Amino acid sequence: MPSKKPANIDEYIADFPAETQALLEQMRATIKNAVPDAHETISYGMPAFKLNSVSIWFAAYKKHIGLYPMYGMDKFKDEMEQYRGKGTKDTLQFTYDKPLPLELIAKIVKYKMEKGQS
Repeated sequence: MPSKKPANIDEYIADFPAETQALLEQMRATIKNAVPDAHETISYGMPAFKLNSVSIWFAAYKKHIGLYPMYGMDKFKDEMEQYRGKGTKDTLQFTYDKPLPLELIAKIVKYKMEKGQS
């Protein structure tokens, strides 16, 4: 996690090693392309995209990048299974040793924003 509270997503990403920055930028671009009308912000100390009252978050950690679509993701239950964090239902963890599943991320983000589920 960043050493100080970032003012924006650029500051958040800049606080990580280059390899992690590249993955965070992939995540950011994927979300931005999936929901181009959403605006970027920092929420709960993490990068977030908001559209109307709906938010989706992502963040980098020591062993993974997390995606937090939160609720209503049963539609993707089978596809998400391998990425679920321990004890979580709608939180995804992408380990650094595998490529990000960008198509799945885009589908989840688009679905969540279209359905309007916070």
